[in-house]
Amino acid sequence: MPDFEAIYYSGLTLDRASELRKDSVWIDQQWHRSNCKVLLLKDDQNLMHWQRDAGLAPVSISHNRDEIKNLGLDLSAVVFLGLDEDNPLFAADAAAYEDTVFDSIIGDNEFIDLRQAGWFLSAQEAALLAYARGLLYWNRHSGFCSTCGSATEIQHGGHLKLCTNVQCARMTFPRTDPAVIMLVEHRPESGPPRCLLARNARFPSRMMSTLAGFVDPSESLEETVKREVYEESGIQVTNVTYQASQPWPFPSSIMLGFHALALTTEIRIDRIEIEEAGWFSAEQLGNFGEWGDTGDGYCLPRKDSIARYLIETWMADVTRRP
Repeated sequence: MPDFEAIYYSGLTLDRASELRKDSVWIDQQWHRSNCKVLLLKDDQNLMHWQRDAGLAPVSISHNRDEIKNLGLDLSAVVFLGLDEDNPLFAADAAAYEDTVFDSIIGDNEFIDLRQAGWFLSAQEAALLAYARGLLYWNRHSGFCSTCGSATEIQHGGHLKLCTNVQCARMTFPRTDPAVIMLVEHRPESGPPRCLLARNARFPSRMMSTLAGFVDPSESLEETVKREVYEESGIQVTNVTYQASQPWPFPSSIMLGFHALALTTEIRIDRIEIEEAGWFSAEQLGNFGEWGDTGDGYCLPRKDSIARYLIETWMADVTRRP
């Protein structure tokens, strides 16, 4: 099991070759190198192998380009991820192919939703598969120009889409939607500190997590934290401080983690978006179950989420206080 000191899906050491990938001739050369590797994805799921003799720990699967030549993939169907040491690494979206095409390729492997298995992977595998998923998702959803509606063509190895209408020629780059996520703390005059957790209507029935929301236009991150906390819980906060960030390509966000102090404690929720919310001490959180178990009480968010990171770092901080 990976160490939770690292934030999942971050810390990728792959050389993205940002300058080199702008050269289409160089990209083509990398695609035809004998050591070129390709990650396959389908319907936003990554190809993995479950090591059933190792406690169901999955590993990512990559193929030599020649191993998948029967798919007929070319550079219009793949994106360039970078150089793994000297090995070119690409990702291919196989959604357009029938399952029977993969019979000789998949074997005992299967396409798995990274959100269901990410925390079982090594830190580098998790970050790499998230990168591949996010970049392919953007390419699949940017096939037409948002200005004139013409088709776009892939450039820079999939890191740029160019409008094919020469009168427009709009360039579109991969988008990342910023979202704040915050651990709100109340420090009473007597008794232990408490943090605010809630359950969104989309969450599993037992999971409690930190509040989160997308940044509005012309809004600072600190303003977003205050607005989202108040809108979702009725709590007013101050002392908003940045903690950490996490790439979250599910489908295309970056989570910006914050800590904030509560000015008020009376919770008001709409019971539509937020079904339940409450204040919890570190001791209470220590008795929460794990996401996916079959207990009766509350459970914590998944281990691959920055919500879990914010909760666990807060619990550790509380125990160190005098």
